[in-house]
Amino acid sequence: MLGRKFISFFKRSPKLQVSSSASPDEGNNKSFGRKAVSFVLITVTGGIALSALDDLAIYHGCSSKAMEKASENQAIKDAIGEPIMKGPWYNASLAVAHKRNSVSCSFPVSGPHGTGVLQLKAIRNGEDTWFSFFRPRDWDIIIMDALLHIPGNEEKQQTMRISVSDYFPPPACTACTGCEVGEKDNPEKK
Repeated sequence: MLGRKFISFFKRSPKLQVSSSASPDEGNNKSFGRKAVSFVLITVTGGIALSALDDLAIYHGCSSKAMEKASENQAIKDAIGEPIMKGPWYNASLAVAHKRNSVSCSFPVSGPHGTGVLQLKAIRNGEDTWFSFFRPRDWDIIIMDALLHIPGNEEKQQTMRISVSDYFPPPACTACTGCEVGEKDNPEKK
């Protein structure tokens, strides 16, 4: 139905007011030009709106997963108290890279005893198709830090950094000295 209205918009032509100096062909060209410009503006605006909605969905997915991890972390609960509340989305920052498969995000949090900022880096699991745009995405948080500010009455104010990552990188590669490679595996020893 929306498609029919859109097509009928281009089929209709406004009533032409022909002046003595303008020809009817000139009016048709101006009308087509206006419709083309309108179509381009509507298309660009729609693309920007879809991109913004996709970014909002990415932020919601990542921040929800981060809030779960923060609510489970005892050090954060001890520092700012419970319940931990997520701040407004417009105070957050979001950077998306690698065809929207990795994200870097930071957003404010608060609790009864203090405030802070959660910073995270995450990667997305799953395929990248048109249908994945409409489904919630599963994000794996690789790195997450909480920068917390705890105001004090008579004591100094306290600021702390708490790492909340579950990801541990693999151990560094070291040369294998105890192993001997067989002659059939290493043709250079022959």
